[in-house]
Amino acid sequence: MQHSIILILLAFTGLTGFSQSNPSDKIIYDVVFRENLAGTYEKWKTSDHSFGYFYTYTDRGRGPKYSEEISLNQQNFITDQSIKGVNYLNVAIDESFSSKDNSATSKNLMGTAQGNFKGDKLYFRYDGSPAIYEILAQLLLKSETGKVDLFPQGTAELTKKLPIELSNGTSVELLVLKGLELDPTYIWMMGDQMVCKISGNLHIIRQDLNAMRSEMKALQDDIEDKSLLEVAETLTHKMGKLVIQNVNVFTAEGTLLANQDVFVEGEKIKAIRSTGGELIDQDATLIDGTGKTLMPGMFDMHTHNDKFRGLLHLAGGVTSVRDLANNKQLKSLAAQFDSNEIIGPRIVIYSGIIDGPGPFANQRNAIENLDEGLAEIQDYKDLGYQQIKLYSSIKPKWVLPLTTKAHELGMRISGHIPAYMTATQAINQGYNEIQHINMLFLNFLSDTIDTRTPLRFTMPAQYGADLDLQSQEYLDFIKLLKTKNILVDPTVAIFENMFVSQAGELSPTYQAIANRFPIIEQRSFYTGGIPKEGAQVARYKGSFDKMLAVVTDLFKQGVAIVPGTDGLPGFLYHRELELYVKAGIPATEVLKMATIKSAQITGVSDALGSIEVGKQADLILVDGNPLQNFSDIRKIEWTMKGGNLYYSKELYNSLGVKDFK
Repeated sequence: MQHSIILILLAFTGLTGFSQSNPSDKIIYDVVFRENLAGTYEKWKTSDHSFGYFYTYTDRGRGPKYSEEISLNQQNFITDQSIKGVNYLNVAIDESFSSKDNSATSKNLMGTAQGNFKGDKLYFRYDGSPAIYEILAQLLLKSETGKVDLFPQGTAELTKKLPIELSNGTSVELLVLKGLELDPTYIWMMGDQMVCKISGNLHIIRQDLNAMRSEMKALQDDIEDKSLLEVAETLTHKMGKLVIQNVNVFTAEGTLLANQDVFVEGEKIKAIRSTGGELIDQDATLIDGTGKTLMPGMFDMHTHNDKFRGLLHLAGGVTSVRDLANNKQLKSLAAQFDSNEIIGPRIVIYSGIIDGPGPFANQRNAIENLDEGLAEIQDYKDLGYQQIKLYSSIKPKWVLPLTTKAHELGMRISGHIPAYMTATQAINQGYNEIQHINMLFLNFLSDTIDTRTPLRFTMPAQYGADLDLQSQEYLDFIKLLKTKNILVDPTVAIFENMFVSQAGELSPTYQAIANRFPIIEQRSFYTGGIPKEGAQVARYKGSFDKMLAVVTDLFKQGVAIVPGTDGLPGFLYHRELELYVKAGIPATEVLKMATIKSAQITGVSDALGSIEVGKQADLILVDGNPLQNFSDIRKIEWTMKGGNLYYSKELYNSLGVKDFK
């Protein structure tokens, strides 16, 4: 499951490049997702200032499909727009924008709204084709200030315009924009026409330049890397001797040690004393911790890391992570994090992913037969990975030999439960750990469900509320988890967003922080999770409540659970912890899960996970007391890691995110 579940849908359009108002003159782009052709983007002129668009791609049974029409004024701003289709989660979309007489009306997931409009701001749609990005690029190229105001709010800015000649002699420009989302937006232009848009695994490339896509990706990656190096150099504060004075220290036992001076030198904790009990070196930097809580850096136990998101982990107080499926170059990224070439957390567990064949396969690493799977396990072992994550398309008959191979090499097995298999069967065939609470709920439904598809979400949403925690079937399953020492990685926050949020309403998962984000990120908090209507609304909410009840029961029964996000770093992690407390787990135990217990599970507790003399000074300062008001966990003032100090406000501001204050 891919962190968050929302992909940003990228860009193209324009006034030139069309010879006539004939759909046969379409300009066609390939949509490549994870290096596979996954869809198409088409655009064509319908009249002098009006255009049509079609956009679709598929991702393991999910993916958008839009038909779109746009009319522009003489200044190239949108005056009318209609978008129909389904979004990435197959939610029906019927969005429109119209303007007349200095007024505009928009209809989207937020409902219908009106506002003043003079034709000099760009309506930025909620869902739709990539057209909006090309229109924005054209406007920015003409803007004297390099900025374009968005409707109804926000500003986009052109920060760099880089002329590039490709190896085939084609001259293009790479535009770098900010103000839309957390990462910079990159748009490849040829004149006023977009020819390529690359964002992570999703690439949109005009067909005549398809052969240049890999080269353009490499060039963009290099530019992205250089910008990340600049951020690290600017926002890293090197530490020498430092003392946090009069601070309350969260201990490994889950208590607060009040009014302490904590002495740090470089990467190590040198001393912990009652305030006023020891002379302080005049060369030491002093930090006032009065009324605040000093905690060990936290552990996010379910992440998928890239070079952009490391900064968010540290801003949110997460200094260590498990990576539960990535590419085989992950250790190179970890080395960049460790050396502070790029700001990011320690990756303490590397888990290699393996999926089976078929249309829903996770495209990071899909095998065709068992022998390939056994070879992949050996390859991951040779790369220094400690764990294997099996995914939904693995054939059930392969599970036992794969787990046997991994165990022979001293590796753990975790993952989704393969389609047409139950959690009980997977555990009895060697699983050590299960990702996602929905996989536990599926255990009580059927082994005939094709969990490669969205059924792995909709079936627990519809029937999860009926799970009886006193039934013999459930009690037997809990006994199995305990007997086999199975670790559960529930990621409940993503299911709150899926099951409880409703289209057009702010998701409770992000309610506390939504207004701190750039416009596109904010809008992703209103998409509504999986489709629900009528009685389903209460039904799905009941199923989520039952998920929280199971998490609490797992804790009470002594089944190990670990906090992880599989989504927006930092912010979603805080919500995950909040939900554990809401479910009934004591705050002190939740904070121990986030720190010392996760350190123990990942085998790094000798150096990390608690504030003790001689340990690594991976520390966070919380403006408040999360044991009294748990939501104070969101108020991270700064994070220390590897002898460096990072102010959360500076990290957030670099991404266009507002600080908590």
